[in-house]
Amino acid sequence: MEATQKKRRFTMPSSFTVLFLIIIVIAILTWLIPAGEYQVDDAGNLIAGTYDQIASQPQGIWDVIMSPIHGMLGTAETSGAVEISLFILMVGGFLGIVNETGALDSGVAATVKRYKGKEKMLIPILMILFALGGSTYGMAEETMAFYPLIVPVMIGVGFDAVVGVAIVLLGSQIGCLASTVNPFATGVASQIAGISPGEGILWRLVFLVVTLSIGIFFVYRYASKIEEDPTKSLLYHQKNENKPMKMTDNVAELTKKQLHVLVLFGLTFFMMILSLIPWEEFGVMLFVDFNNWLTSIPILGEIIGTATMPLGEWYFQEITMLFLVMSIVVGVVFRMGEARFISAFLKGCGELLSVALIVAVARGIQVVMNSGSITATILHYGETGLGGLSAGMFAILTYIFYIPMSFLIPSTSGLAGATMGIMAPLGEFNGVQSHIVITAYQAANGLVNLISPTSAVVMGAMALSGVNIATWWRYTAKIIVVIFIASLAILWLAALLS
Repeated sequence: MEATQKKRRFTMPSSFTVLFLIIIVIAILTWLIPAGEYQVDDAGNLIAGTYDQIASQPQGIWDVIMSPIHGMLGTAETSGAVEISLFILMVGGFLGIVNETGALDSGVAATVKRYKGKEKMLIPILMILFALGGSTYGMAEETMAFYPLIVPVMIGVGFDAVVGVAIVLLGSQIGCLASTVNPFATGVASQIAGISPGEGILWRLVFLVVTLSIGIFFVYRYASKIEEDPTKSLLYHQKNENKPMKMTDNVAELTKKQLHVLVLFGLTFFMMILSLIPWEEFGVMLFVDFNNWLTSIPILGEIIGTATMPLGEWYFQEITMLFLVMSIVVGVVFRMGEARFISAFLKGCGELLSVALIVAVARGIQVVMNSGSITATILHYGETGLGGLSAGMFAILTYIFYIPMSFLIPSTSGLAGATMGIMAPLGEFNGVQSHIVITAYQAANGLVNLISPTSAVVMGAMALSGVNIATWWRYTAKIIVVIFIASLAILWLAALLS
């Protein structure tokens, strides 16, 4: 045995471990915190000011180890995660089919080729494309394939690796920060809060436009500075130390079939957005009228099915069906064989299996809290302590609260599952609608994921591009501050006007 051994470096435990530890802590708290309950109205909403203590219901070891199972299947007090978990798996299967076609990689490569000689124009175009991916389906790890393509292009035309990283990383993660219908953020949080993912989408679009504009402005300005004076590059002193990454040459030309896949890919998320916006609340009856007309047609209506729902009234079951059907449509259009289709679909599901399971584990926290009847007590503490706050101030404090929580629980879905059951009703008590609480959670989590050293997406980008994490922090410092201030302003305004 060696006389001296190297000290083991601390590594952040996985989200599963963190969530299990939180479940244990919550179970212990059921022995210490008084149990209580609120009265509810006809709609099932808690009525502020009606809290009463009840007999203590401490949770034991059996309750702890059963909590993830109950979190998936549900209990009398807590809805199960099976609906959102199945939805996540279907999204994974759909992305697996699309990735199998190579359409996304070839689409970006075709865009880069088209703007050869006008590479600075690629900055806003590509950042918008990556942001749309992040905002609609939580594009994150998928971006790893694009660094070997975009970083060498940026270096080759006189910029540096930071510009290439910023296009991909800032673009995609600002999209996640301002998620509109991202199933892993907006979807999970909305399901827990008991609202449609379409609620609050207008404010999330405002978030997307404002924060993405900030990102594009900073990246474009930095690229322009380097273009005028290469010594302005944060990597200029490393010029002779690091060799530029070679551009990947294994991305095929965009084929006609891949172009059709990209159209179907965009159409799928466009349909999802249309289906989740509550059109009737805005006085738009087009989809309801069309659905009534279609189902009233003799024979055809019966063939289609009279139980169909108009766009605007869809929820998780319907959009789960959408991704399953569109997976098949993409496979047929691409002329993918049955065996290849099943393999790609299952592979895609497998890649998101951990996300689907983590939702159930996170829901286990709420199961233990509800079974121990301490949820109402914690809400009562919040109602008492935060009751004097204005709606705008509560929205801002919620945003600030979620910043350290995002470091503690890096998983977007896990964070929503662990906290939204408390934060959404607490917001309602303070006159803040649940969709604003969700927007605050997404914005804070997204901000952290732009720079977090525990993020596989961030560290993977650094490793692929040869950019040091300290250099990345130096580059993004001003961007983070500006996005932080803009986020506070938007949340305050949303709480004031909603």
